[in-house]
Amino acid sequence: MAQVKSNLSRKEHQLLLSLFDSVSFTLLYKASVHGYSAANFHSKCDNQGPTLTIGYNYSGYIFGGYTCMSYSQSGGYKADNSAFLFYLKNEDKKSEPVRIPVTKAENAIYDVNNRGPDFGTALQFLYNNSAAIYSNPGNSYMFEPLEFCGNDFKLRECEVYRVELVEDLLEKPWRSIQWKAERKKELMNLIMTYKPTVSSVSQVRVLLVGPIGAGKSSFFNSVNSVFRGHVTSQAIAGCAVTSVTKQFRTYSIKAGREGKQLPIVLCDTMGLEESSGAGVCVEDIANIAMGNIPDRYQFNPSAPIHSKTPGCVKSKTIKDKIHCVAFVIDACKIKIMPSKLEDKLLAIREKLNLLGVPQLVLLTKVDEACPLVAEDIRNVYRSRFTERKIQEVGARFGIPVSCIVPIQNYSRELELDDNVNILLLSAIIQMLRFADNYFDDISYEEMNNLDTDSLLENNVNERRSRSAKGKVQISLKQECIGKE
Repeated sequence: MAQVKSNLSRKEHQLLLSLFDSVSFTLLYKASVHGYSAANFHSKCDNQGPTLTIGYNYSGYIFGGYTCMSYSQSGGYKADNSAFLFYLKNEDKKSEPVRIPVTKAENAIYDVNNRGPDFGTALQFLYNNSAAIYSNPGNSYMFEPLEFCGNDFKLRECEVYRVELVEDLLEKPWRSIQWKAERKKELMNLIMTYKPTVSSVSQVRVLLVGPIGAGKSSFFNSVNSVFRGHVTSQAIAGCAVTSVTKQFRTYSIKAGREGKQLPIVLCDTMGLEESSGAGVCVEDIANIAMGNIPDRYQFNPSAPIHSKTPGCVKSKTIKDKIHCVAFVIDACKIKIMPSKLEDKLLAIREKLNLLGVPQLVLLTKVDEACPLVAEDIRNVYRSRFTERKIQEVGARFGIPVSCIVPIQNYSRELELDDNVNILLLSAIIQMLRFADNYFDDISYEEMNNLDTDSLLENNVNERRSRSAKGKVQISLKQECIGKE
């Protein structure tokens, strides 16, 4: 039998590859050749791993969906946080595809024997075993049918591709790291003996900020596990549609069960969400950074804390503030992060910059994102995939690559792994170093616990003034160049 050819042009193929990082497409099913029926689809596509379904209609639109879950006629919904729909803009197929992330991950696909590719009943291909689709936006995916496919639900063609990661390792790691048990002990000792440069501060306070399910609480549990010598689960962690963490929590870590507290406190927040009035709000992150929010404060997404809110901390000192912020980002979801969520993160970055709080990124789930890293965590700095992910995060959020640290949290394991521990401990070391930068930049008054709201306001105004002066200087320089 002659080889079945794709309907995609070379340009369209390249555009769809841009939806992923280092993957290849293998055509599994072509409806015009194999038949427009659910049975034929399942015979070709079941148990094939991640797939991309592409529909072509008579109005010239190209659209479809991706899932990392294998079809298997399981008889119901399958959860997939990484699933998304997409379409190529009909008027300009030279622009990048528009990605529509799943909004109800537990219903990402509907996998039954009498249906073709079905994305949470929001978009069903081969409807009634015919060259048609069924559209019901709002159920698991939000999209506008007119933009998505021109309201044309008759299929000219339907194709399904297996999506495979192109495995690629660098000859030499792009960031040096020692993978030895002695190095783990050395890092643990550096953390246990660390002392803040400000005498009034006994523990560095690091705030963890990130989307729901990125791994904030799991990071604390993982670091705690390293120092306890076994896997722990003190902070509530899990996978849910809304944030598992509802309160502001501060967690100290002990060097062993009966040991002393370490000189670092990890502060956990409610997860960020895309929509307004949901998840932790930008104003509350700023309030946490300024020391206004007490431990176990119950977040109210629709009403940020203010001076008259019960429990608001009114008398703050340098030890109450946040000395470093770690943004926790899921490596598997960078490509499909909604623009509104990205805007929230950028708004938080802007607030923290005005407050002078150093920031870094913890890139979590690198083992889930790259099979080579899952096979051996020591490949994390040899993986081209991971390197590109880190560069993408840096470009999108304006954070230097040197401030982005990949980690693996303990989520499935029952025993500790020295190599995983080394990555986690290296991240803590970076936090302590960034806190040192914060202490180096504070004023004499703050250092002596004379920290007040007016001092803070002066600091913010000074930074704004510097920023404004910089813009004026640039404007004058441009004006001079124009005159020349």
